[in-house]
Amino acid sequence: MAANKSDALKTILNTLSSSSGDIEASAVVSSDGLMIASNFPAGLDEDRVAAMSAALLAMGERSASELERGGLEQIFIKGEKGNLVMMAAGPEGVLTTLTTQGAKLGLVFLDMKRAAKEIARII
Repeated sequence: MAANKSDALKTILNTLSSSSGDIEASAVVSSDGLMIASNFPAGLDEDRVAAMSAALLAMGERSASELERGGLEQIFIKGEKGNLVMMAAGPEGVLTTLTTQGAKLGLVFLDMKRAAKEIARII
């Protein structure tokens, strides 16, 4: 990927995190499980996050299709310490975010949707 595309994606991720105090970290992952860009804190294994994101997205898409729920819009996992939210960013990308436990999810979803549209135009 060209350096300017990578810089543009990192700018989008940084803007996403700064626009919402509820978003702790975010990443753009290819649909086949490769990390494209992230602003994850040190200590998180980016390759593992990318692989899990792609697997969850594939499972979510298949489940939505098999259960006749239409196209997949997002995947939401709620944990004791916070949430994982994933959203398609065009046909080749996935926007993955980690949020705080008490996140205002409506605002998170709105911010992610805007970011996903920008990401889709770049990748």
